Amino acid sequence: MAESNKQATLIGFIAILLWSLLALFTVGSAPTPPFLMNAICFSIGGALGLVWTLRNGSIAVLKAISPKIYMFGTIGLMGYHALYFSALRLAPAAEAGLIAYLWPLLIVLFSGLLPGEHLKLGHLIGGLLGFGGAALIITGGAQGFQMQYIPGYALALACSFTWAGYSVLSRKLGKTPTEAVTVFCIVTAVLSTGAHFAFEDTALPSSAIGWLSLLALGLGPVGLAFYVWDFGVKKGDIQLLGVLSYAAPLLSTLVLVVFGIADLSWALGSAALLITGGAVIAARASLKKSAR
Repeated sequence: MAESNKQATLIGFIAILLWSLLALFTVGSAPTPPFLMNAICFSIGGALGLVWTLRNGSIAVLKAISPKIYMFGTIGLMGYHALYFSALRLAPAAEAGLIAYLWPLLIVLFSGLLPGEHLKLGHLIGGLLGFGGAALIITGGAQGFQMQYIPGYALALACSFTWAGYSVLSRKLGKTPTEAVTVFCIVTAVLSTGAHFAFEDTALPSSAIGWLSLLALGLGPVGLAFYVWDFGVKKGDIQLLGVLSYAAPLLSTLVLVVFGIADLSWALGSAALLITGGAVIAARASLKKSAR
């Protein structure tokens, strides 16, 4: 793997680390409803990108980007979150979350269709092992699916395809500067604001921890994460990033355990082995691919 490719992959992995804090900060930001939280956090993330863009003196770059690309990015961010929140309203969170977490596996599979990319057996095995680990973490021994929740499951499946498609197609937009994510976030914030007033009652945090959680979300998991992820999938090893994404539910659970929000269980240990093993297998497949 070339040095620049390695660096880009590591930068992309920062997003996975940040997303592992999503659950913790989401719990801390209660009772803020989903779309209002989206509006606040994406506003912060958009402001973060705008400051970075202005500091780099590349504001003119934003004007040169096609409106179609802005539409694509906004649909990716807004569509994913709208589908995700809707799915969890119509189906049990554990099962719907499991289906939504198909996106890392789908990224690995879809990326094999990109020009210059080849799907190897190691990627498939690693992806399946990682998926098994994610399933243990998200379901936590929950009962099987029930027919009355099919609408929620369908939305969760659409959610996973949306983020996987967004990530893989972003690779085809490799010449589009990461600064474009700034506009994606700002437009998503505007649309989320409209959705909040249309569908939700306003409820804001009543403590400093709640407001700090919202700020942390906007700066990290719903802010910086999208910029580094965009850079990683465009310039790094997208197949390896797809498999490494399975670390997100593991790390998220570990964070919740540390803060006393979740209990340590046998499922966590088993999932750690599956996710780590899957990542190692996928990494070996990518290294062999690059060495040729």
